[in-house]
Amino acid sequence: MSGFSWKKLFSTISCKPLANWITSKVAFHPPEPTYTLQETEASQAHDLPPVCKLHLSESANWPYSQQILDEMETFYCTTKHGNRLSCMYIRCAPGSRYTILYSHANACDLGEMCSSYYDLGSKIGCNIFSYDYSGYGASSGKPSEENLYADIEAAWHALRTRYGVPAEKIILYGQSIGTAAAVDLATRYKCAAVILHSPLMSGLRVFSPNIRRTCCCDPFPSINKISKVTCPVLIIHGTEDEIVDFSHGLGLYERCPNTVKPLWVKGGGHNDLDTFKQYIQRLQYFFYKELPTF
Repeated sequence: MSGFSWKKLFSTISCKPLANWITSKVAFHPPEPTYTLQETEASQAHDLPPVCKLHLSESANWPYSQQILDEMETFYCTTKHGNRLSCMYIRCAPGSRYTILYSHANACDLGEMCSSYYDLGSKIGCNIFSYDYSGYGASSGKPSEENLYADIEAAWHALRTRYGVPAEKIILYGQSIGTAAAVDLATRYKCAAVILHSPLMSGLRVFSPNIRRTCCCDPFPSINKISKVTCPVLIIHGTEDEIVDFSHGLGLYERCPNTVKPLWVKGGGHNDLDTFKQYIQRLQYFFYKELPTF
């Protein structure tokens, strides 16, 4: 584009509308819901939300048995903004040292992801807890950057309260836009570790990775927050990522004060890293060799 510059763009558009535009283009693309939740019974504890029955649509592509699906626990929690979020807990490995709090990518929901969660948890021997962002799946409200941070905070408290998982045994796993949620939460709460899968430095940098300074209208500024994350951080990024350039993973790695050896997947794109054998191998090594044992 001839004569284009970010400086000119910033001078002609106020920060908030531009930030909202970037957010809508980069971050949130809720799919048609692939599941429904039906409240079935009251919790034994009066202060906990009731258990729900999970119903998957055909588009969820569930490859495992109905028994495994029935054993997944689903329920709603409420954010500080009043949105009701659908949550899912999968006991892949009873007695596991750690539980993953997984923040998924932008164009999927719990129904589409539940088979991947079960597969991941089974392979690395870890329980998985996840949630849908406001406006995704069966969750109410509308997706926004502000809601994203409130969503993961509500999920964090739900995991700790309902299942009694201590903070030092929770690993925050973020994928794509979910990395912004994971990094933000890790600056506010102590946890065991953080895993960033195809992370973004900030919203504007998805369009132009060479931006050096973060302006007021730049959403999801993980590049400015990562230095405050003190727990171990594993960064995974594909060298041929077609959506979030590989430089984002490198930039976050350079700013992070406590990273372990990253996984740069040669030839990996944005949505296929779990198909490379080194992906599971690196996660297994991280869980069993690099994290504390209890």
